[in-house]
Amino acid sequence: MDNRSDENLRELVEKFFDPEQAQMYLDDIEKGEQILHAHPAPEPDEMLIANIKAEIALHALPRRATLVKRITYAAAAVAAAVIIITATNTGLFKKTIDVGPSPTREYASLFPWNSNEVEVFNTEVEQIESELMDLKLGRGSSTAIMTYLKWK
Repeated sequence: MDNRSDENLRELVEKFFDPEQAQMYLDDIEKGEQILHAHPAPEPDEMLIANIKAEIALHALPRRATLVKRITYAAAAVAAAVIIITATNTGLFKKTIDVGPSPTREYASLFPWNSNEVEVFNTEVEQIESELMDLKLGRGSSTAIMTYLKWK
């Protein structure tokens, strides 16, 4: 190791151990490096490296093809969804058959009165309200109550 690496290693080891233990571990590391330099590992044969690369390529090729297929299918699914949504929103799938005018709806009335009777009823109610207000204020007669009772 170079001097900078030695200094960094020494600082790191001294953070975890006391000075005596740190020096012992640093000496062990230095002896290990001397052993590794004295007995270098043999270089692999060029044919072995070529065989390993060929085997990796052989096994990696199907995975790439599968990945490409997955990406293609996902893109096709997204494109189909976009086309369907666009077609639905633009009215491409609307029915073109003419079914004629839409049927009119008739609603059942809650009361069996026609519109003229309702207007008469509203007028009578307003008159009774007015007469009751007059009675409350003390300026009317009892004819409003009699009218109400006769009507009821």
